[in-house]
Amino acid sequence: MDTTTLNGLLEALIPIVRTAGQGIMDIYAGDIAVRTKSDSSPVTVADEYAESLILPGLQALDPWIPIVSEEQAEVGLLPETGQRFWLVDPLDGTKEFINRNGEFTVNVALIDAGEPVLGVVLAPALGRLFAGVRGHGAFIEENGTRRPISCRVAPEAGLTVVASRSHGDAHALEQFLAGRKVAAQTNAGSSLKLCLVAAGEADVYPRLGRTMEWDIAAGDAVLRAAGGRLLTLDSQPMQYGKTDFANPHFAAWGLAPDASRPSG
Repeated sequence: MDTTTLNGLLEALIPIVRTAGQGIMDIYAGDIAVRTKSDSSPVTVADEYAESLILPGLQALDPWIPIVSEEQAEVGLLPETGQRFWLVDPLDGTKEFINRNGEFTVNVALIDAGEPVLGVVLAPALGRLFAGVRGHGAFIEENGTRRPISCRVAPEAGLTVVASRSHGDAHALEQFLAGRKVAAQTNAGSSLKLCLVAAGEADVYPRLGRTMEWDIAAGDAVLRAAGGRLLTLDSQPMQYGKTDFANPHFAAWGLAPDASRPSG
């Protein structure tokens, strides 16, 4: 797809994501009933309701693009994807949603030939929407305005590291950062971590634990559009459309010059 087509899809996608975000917030305002999925992760009615709003919207945009969505995948509903398909996580950061800290997101990405070429990440409780298109750049919408975002070069003082709030491995993180100059470390939930790197608010997000493609694809699209990279630990770009949709460990980088290796 060319950039004009992708931009058109993005502008049509944003209202779909915002509608899902409003549906989530309506549920967030009341009691939250939690169930446990087969992989022992939590799920709420908000996950399922958001998915029920997003999927018809995507089908209306283009009925020929297959959709892989987390909650449908959980019950075995996985279409043949081909070269181009949507990846949807209707509510990433369910633990953050349950804990009511606001750090949960709605995520939709378009994959083309293994690459996330378009992505939208909405944090409805925080009032922040991040979006990006391959070859066109990334932006944030907040407080009623839209402005461009881009990754930053890591400051001389050192890296700002953002780590998972709910899925941390302190020893693995310490090993990963050994030999790198670190100025600060912060925690955040859901795909917000990728967006913080994309917006130049952090320099690296190492993920040294289990994730699925729908967890990261939209944030990766924003990150790439903002000039960043999401690399496996052997310094290869993350690929999408894997047989089981499971990701290897990775690190998301801004414009840090030492993205693939520590100094020394």
